This record gives sequence, C-alpha cells and structure tokens, in this order.
Amino acid sequence: MFTQLAPNKYQGQMYSQLSDEEIKYKITEAKRKLGSKLLVLGHHYQHDSVIQFADLKGDSFLLARQAAECKEALYIVFLGVNFMAETADIVTTGEQKVIIPDTAAGCIMADMAGTGQVKQCWAEIQKYFPGEVIPITYVNSSAQVKAFCGENGGLTCTSSSAESAFRWALQKGKRILFFPDEHLGRNAGKKIGISLTDMALWDRHKGLLKGCDNPRLILWNGYCPVHQEFSSQQVCEVRKDYPGIKVVVHPECSYETVEEADESGSTEYIIKCIRESLPGSSWAVGTEINLVQRLADTYKDNKIISLNDEVRPCPDMMKIHPRNLLYCLENLVSGRVENQVKVDLETAGWAKVALQRMLSIR
Repeated sequence: MFTQLAPNKYQGQMYSQLSDEEIKYKITEAKRKLGSKLLVLGHHYQHDSVIQFADLKGDSFLLARQAAECKEALYIVFLGVNFMAETADIVTTGEQKVIIPDTAAGCIMADMAGTGQVKQCWAEIQKYFPGEVIPITYVNSSAQVKAFCGENGGLTCTSSSAESAFRWALQKGKRILFFPDEHLGRNAGKKIGISLTDMALWDRHKGLLKGCDNPRLILWNGYCPVHQEFSSQQVCEVRKDYPGIKVVVHPECSYETVEEADESGSTEYIIKCIRESLPGSSWAVGTEINLVQRLADTYKDNKIISLNDEVRPCPDMMKIHPRNLLYCLENLVSGRVENQVKVDLETAGWAKVALQRMLSIR
C-alpha cells in the first residue's frame, strides 16, 4: 500500500487525498506523456510500491552505467539516494537532467566520510607515508569525495570491484587508504591476501591511525547501519533452525559474518546466487529487507528468508515513494524540473577520472 510509506514535504492537499490506484494511474499517465524523454531507474532496495515504476532496475553502479548508455532520455529520475543520483549526473551528458524524488534521501555511510574529514586524514597519512598511499573510495560516497580520489591518483570501486581496485593499487607498490566502509575494505583486503595484521584503522572521530604501524591497507571506520545488523551468531543460529540452508551476505557485513557465511557478494551477486540456485534450495540472505522480500516473492520454489528477521529497511531508501515520484513527473509534464541533482563541473571532472579508472581495471 502506498499509504504505508512516509509523507513527503512536497505533497499538497491534492496528493495526500489521492488513493493508491489514482497515484498509480497518474504516474503511468505522466510516464506515457513524457515517453522516450524519460528514464526511471530503480535501485533494488526500493519498496515494491516504488520500484514497480522503474524502467530499469539494478544496484547503484549498474544503474549509473545504464544512465550513461541512455543518450535518448532528457530526464533521468533516480529512485535511490543522493550519491547514486550524483554519479548518474557525472556520467551523463550536460543536456540530460538527473532528478531524485526526495533530495533528503541521503546515505548514512556516505555521510561518515565528509570531504573535510577525508582531507584531514590524507594530510595526516602523508606525514606517516609521504607519497606512498593511493586513496580508494567506495561508490557509496559523495561526488566531492570521488573527486578527491580522482585528483590524488585514486579511484572509486563497487562492492564487486573492490578486490580489483586493491590489486591495482598494490601492483603500483602503494599502500591503500579505503573509505568509507571498513567492513567492505577488510573483506576485500583479506580476499586478495592482505592479512588482518597488515591493516590499520583510521578513527574518523579522533583523527588517529590505530593498529598496524606499517599497514598495507588503511581502513576508514565507517559502516552501513543496515548491514551492521547481521552477525556471525545469526548465521550459526539460522543453520540450526534450518538444516541445509545456505547463507549469502553482502560484503558490507562484518568480517566475522562474511567468514561464517557460505557466500558473499554485491547486490547483483546475491540476486544471481538465488536466481541460479536449484529449485527447493533454502537461503538466508543478509542484506536490505526490501530486496530479500522481493526475492522470496519472485523465487517461490525456494525458501528465502532474511538472516535477521528484525532488520528494518534502509531509512533513506524509504524516503522515495509514489507520491513524491508523482510530484516530480507531473512537474516534468508541465515543463518544470524539480529536485534536480547537479554536480559542479570541476567536481564532476575529477570524479569522472576516478570512475573511469575504476572502469579501466574491471
């Protein structure tokens, strides 16, 4: 039901009084009027009531690539969070306009690595290891942080390309500074052979480097609040409750959780695991609950449950809902662009450098 989702500050009285079916009809009609000028991209973590309107679905990186490849659409509406819309704006043409239904849809993890904090960390790290470090940022970061990496010889990575990015840096004989997610960094580092004892931690609160004095990998102590809710203990418990069940988790989960699970990988990898599994197989999935529920509804021949049945949806993803989508679309039909996400040219230029480096090594 659309009405179960949070209200939006842009809703007028007309929108609040519309029924779910009226909203659905109006969105469909607005999309019809806009035709090929419009592309609606939906992230897998979106609620079913929202993602049903997406023309294309995927994780943040796949959607950014789809935006870049679609030269026909003038308006790209991103059903996701701000850093995703920023990335789409960076990789599209200057004529295309990227729009997000609610500009308050941020990312808690991305906000854990502000540009000022990153620059302060970089200055301190250079005192320890001058000229020896390559900065790598997860795509779950602001355009400004991506630009910082581009300008300083670094790059971005996704959850599926983190290992390749790390190898690229190590082959250059450099140390790695990775932000903002320490768990993805630790899991990727361990997979390519960096021992835990060769990793240090940057404490963003205290501005201090902790742990190893001679690290190959420096981790920023940020995290995803949703994936933080999955634990190795839950993996053990679900195996007791459901003998023979397999466990797949996102690499934003803790190192201990990933080690205990049967499989780990990006959102697209998790979907692939379920899609290609044998009918009748059982899976406990450690990622955002909207996706888990959608997988369970899609692959009914399998038993699919959340690794933690008490985990709540991503609060920022839930800020996108049919009413504020309708608001944006009806404004476009009337010739008005609301909630455009626009990255300034200098920032976009250096951020694109970081993104292109990522693409060159995938």
